[in-house]
Amino acid sequence: MKPFTTLTGVAAPLDIMNVDTDMIIPKQYLKTIKRTGLGTGLFSEMRYKEDGSDNPEFVLNKPAYRKAEILVAGDNFGCGSSREHAPWALLDFGIRCVISTSFADIFYNNCFKNGILPITVSQADLDKLMDDARRGANATMTIDLPSQEIRGPDGGVVKFEIDSFRKHLLLNGLDDIGLTMEKSSAISSFEQKLSTSRPWA
Repeated sequence: MKPFTTLTGVAAPLDIMNVDTDMIIPKQYLKTIKRTGLGTGLFSEMRYKEDGSDNPEFVLNKPAYRKAEILVAGDNFGCGSSREHAPWALLDFGIRCVISTSFADIFYNNCFKNGILPITVSQADLDKLMDDARRGANATMTIDLPSQEIRGPDGGVVKFEIDSFRKHLLLNGLDDIGLTMEKSSAISSFEQKLSTSRPWA
């Protein structure tokens, strides 16, 4: 995975509560197991009209937010079914950080496995960040993972908490396979000892 250290980008406001994984990536896009190409289906039922054209009212279709890398969302983001396609779609679109007051557990865990930083903040802090995100092209935020800070366009700072192990994974770009490969020398040593002590195995 691409390591996550410091991200500066446009933040899009999605002031909707209980955004479930079917809203993030509808079921018709689940036929593939490829992680690429799903960005076009992200929030498709809100992004597109029935004729397939863009819905100009949806936030990610507005010119200022078409290249947003941060999403500021309402409470209980990522609820619903446990589809890993949801973080795949966000990442393929270009979203690397989602900020909310709470996340569904499975979605939250899947974010870390795919290089997305989900940040949980208080309602008061979310309200401030949502206001910042509504500034359109001026809605630039900096997410500083090493310092665990969100810096707004006016210099305001919101601190956030994150589990130290998950922070380590993101900073070093480690998914489950990468984490295992960090132990490759220990694994090789164990296998060598095993083949010596139990050659029949």
